[in-house]
Amino acid sequence: MTEAQQDKRATRRFALRLPVSVSAGDGSAQALAAQTRDVSARGICFYLESGLPAGSTIEFTLTLPPEITLTESIRVRCKGKVVRVDDVNSDGKVAVAAVIDEYEFLAES
Repeated sequence: MTEAQQDKRATRRFALRLPVSVSAGDGSAQALAAQTRDVSARGICFYLESGLPAGSTIEFTLTLPPEITLTESIRVRCKGKVVRVDDVNSDGKVAVAAVIDEYEFLAES
């Protein structure tokens, strides 16, 4: 197997379907409801009704379940950048992949 064929991911990816709220990084746009496809310590992939431009900054908030945290559910707010936008899938959604640049844990409300 050549290096190009090997998986480049350095962290474990969790295939999770979680609700996530996504907005433009500058805070100018209303948050969009989305659903994750998978999550890792360094990135996220989620489904939206329409794509976001690659390279754009985003903020998103999601709640990690106990099976990931190994304790209680934890809400996390992240800032990142869109790295890839896939074609529309069969249900009309677009998969958006983003790297996570920063994150903070939020207190339960």
